[in-house]
Amino acid sequence: MIVRIMGEGQWRVADSHLLELNKLDDELLAEMERGDEEGFRRTLGALLDAIRRLGEPLPDAALEPSELILPEPDATLDEVREMLSDDGLIPG
Repeated sequence: MIVRIMGEGQWRVADSHLLELNKLDDELLAEMERGDEEGFRRTLGALLDAIRRLGEPLPDAALEPSELILPEPDATLDEVREMLSDDGLIPG
């Protein structure tokens, strides 16, 4: 899967990591539903860090279609709410 972090670039992430990423996504969604800004910030950071840790960065010149687009680390809770669909950030 190709993942884009807005403002940073793209990473190729193996499907074998989807379970770990989905757990973070579920936690992020729950925090958003509760309006837990502190938890949201912490979990968004953990999700982005996991993408960076588990994924292989693509060269800046590569323009692969992204299957998933994640917000910038400093995105607000309201901005991320607008990005979400019923399925969350990570496809199940």
